[in-house]
Amino acid sequence: MKVVATPRFSEQLKTLLLAMAETNTEEAKRFKLYLDTILLNLPSKVQKYKPSIYSNDTNVRDIEHQGCTIPFYYDSTASTCVLLGIVDNRV
Repeated sequence: MKVVATPRFSEQLKTLLLAMAETNTEEAKRFKLYLDTILLNLPSKVQKYKPSIYSNDTNVRDIEHQGCTIPFYYDSTASTCVLLGIVDNRV
């Protein structure tokens, strides 16, 4: 199974990490490292995540990570998870 990031997700993650690094570089590094671990394990744990609050489609699910929500689309026929964006709920 593939995990694919949309350009929106990549840009939002970059912005979030830069903002985190301004206040605490170590926090930004820990956030990114743990997020990478979650995404690496995503293919085997897709069903663990709850349906998204941002969509009525049951194939869109949310990853909750340190105050952020990452909606992703799970395409079982193509065996692909598409990361749609990242929402910072800490603000």
